[in-house]
Amino acid sequence: MSTTSITLKHINKLAIPALISGVSEPILSLTDAAIIGNMDYDATESLAAVGIVTTFLSMLIWVLGQTRSAISSIVSQYLGADKLSEVKNLPAQAMFIITSLSVLIILATYPFAAQIFKLYNASDLILNYSVDYYQIRVFGFPFTLFTIAVFGTFRGLQNTYHPMLIAISGAIANIVLDIALVYGIEGFIPAMHIKGAAYASVIAQVIMALLSVYYMLKKTDIPLLVRFPFNPEIKRFILMIVNLFIRTIALNVALYFGTSYATKYGTTYIAAYTIAINLWFLGAFLIDGYASAGNILSGKLFGAKNYGSLIALSNKLIRYGVVVGLIIGGIGALLYHPIGRIFTDDKAVLDEFYKVFWIILAMQPLCALAFIFDGVFKGLGMMQYLRNVLLFSTLLVFIPVIFWTDLMDYKLYGVFIAFTLWIIARGLPLIIKFRKTFKSLAQNT
Repeated sequence: MSTTSITLKHINKLAIPALISGVSEPILSLTDAAIIGNMDYDATESLAAVGIVTTFLSMLIWVLGQTRSAISSIVSQYLGADKLSEVKNLPAQAMFIITSLSVLIILATYPFAAQIFKLYNASDLILNYSVDYYQIRVFGFPFTLFTIAVFGTFRGLQNTYHPMLIAISGAIANIVLDIALVYGIEGFIPAMHIKGAAYASVIAQVIMALLSVYYMLKKTDIPLLVRFPFNPEIKRFILMIVNLFIRTIALNVALYFGTSYATKYGTTYIAAYTIAINLWFLGAFLIDGYASAGNILSGKLFGAKNYGSLIALSNKLIRYGVVVGLIIGGIGALLYHPIGRIFTDDKAVLDEFYKVFWIILAMQPLCALAFIFDGVFKGLGMMQYLRNVLLFSTLLVFIPVIFWTDLMDYKLYGVFIAFTLWIIARGLPLIIKFRKTFKSLAQNT
């Protein structure tokens, strides 16, 4: 792949389908939040419960869902080196490992759901709803992780189109099922409220997993049947996963503190935080389309040792990512008040949400830079550096800032100020490291 072939059209061909497929998980949670937030009773408590459970589930998915990045990195590098046949059995082995771990997670967390959500300061009705919602949604976990691993394989093959089709199907199924199961259909399906939202999400995740099997068998020659012995690259795969695991734990420490402090401030604050953080997740996943393009293309270019094109790719991704971030922020600003009313009509919740929503919108270009270079480094397989940057930004930036803002009684302002500084501390070191490393390599080749 030459430098001139890295055009906006080529990047968008990968980024836009990846963007659409990437929003599948936050859409599941946003759909639940919007529909639950408009129920006839206990809407605020149910919305708060969805926010708490979503944060915990996101932690589990992000911890174990790192298989997508690891598989994509290895497959794309072997594709770039024209040695794909050497790793054809790796994806099935990775899927076997990760789905086995997900079953262990279910066994370890299901009986202790109440104790887990008490750690998030949930109590009384919010705690009861959190347990009800989680003990259903967790059964979709293995299907989600399997689908994520399939997406990683497709990305390594430079294909984001079929993951997009799978994600769209899952999102549509979830919306239809949410409406039917939460509110009920008179004379046919009883209203199940928050439990209905959980069932809708699980069914949607099963549908996505089945479609993943279909497209893998139909559109690739990568086998899904697990064969042993393990591929030699399984050691590098596991090392990547371990580094990404530690990194993701650090990431979720920040999310835990954000959710925990918002819950401590009261029901109104955690409900407003739930809307805000889910919209932040949505913005992050929208930008992740370009991060995915960076992941996919950087792995292939690195495998081919095409360092000049790698630098050209990073320059274009920075420009496109910042533009996307500004567009997301601009749309949010234009629809500032209508967006809030999609999720609730509780005036107190909306007031707190509107106070901090502008911070989330202003963060979007900064998020773009951090997430795009996250993707590039994952494509390069440089997971150890990503781990160290996340540990630094969480332990030495986010936690001290949120402790200080809590002492100053800034409430949700403080939570999202901490998130903003955290994003800056994540992105800046990656940009500096990338340019220092690959400018030198390009000059020497």
